[in-house]
Amino acid sequence: MSIDQAIVEFDRALRTIWGSARSTRPLPGGELPDVHLATAQQSHVAGLMRVNHCGEICAQALYQGQALTSRDPAIREALRGAANEETEHLAWTEQRIAELGGRKSVLNPLWYAGSLGLGLLAGGLGDKWNLGFLAETERQVEAHLNSHLHRLPQEDVRSRAIVDQMRLEEIRHAKTAVELGAAEMPAIFKLAMRGAARMMTGIAYRI
Repeated sequence: MSIDQAIVEFDRALRTIWGSARSTRPLPGGELPDVHLATAQQSHVAGLMRVNHCGEICAQALYQGQALTSRDPAIREALRGAANEETEHLAWTEQRIAELGGRKSVLNPLWYAGSLGLGLLAGGLGDKWNLGFLAETERQVEAHLNSHLHRLPQEDVRSRAIVDQMRLEEIRHAKTAVELGAAEMPAIFKLAMRGAARMMTGIAYRI
């Protein structure tokens, strides 16, 4: 990696962790009316959106690591494109957290560093495993977002619109990875990924 590229990647990490993400698309559900939520409900929804924001922090780091170690230019381009879309998810969840009077996770730097390491490792295993890791990650994120749609209050249409749009785009990312030649991850790795995700979401919901 050249010095110039290292600077660009370091800047990307700083902006992801401490900057404010921007979206080129309108906020999903932004035209829908916000509803009054009881204090406990509002805190619960803010916690769920904080978890989703952490997930997007992790996605940025994963894609960055995977793109850096991919050997195929087409795959690197697909990873960068998906990362750009995930940046919009980052902006949407950040905006919704602010609307709810919540806060982002104080552990975002830790989540980012760990995910970057996983992305570098996945890419180092070769492109088919790199894509396999991506596809499985997106499938698990889809399941996670489905669970949030069940846990969010029905009347909170703004949060639900954001989560549903994110879910649709994660499905597309997984499909793209499969079309590019993703290998099927071994069951033991899938279980380990689920365990790590449960730990992260449990902590991020609170802090």
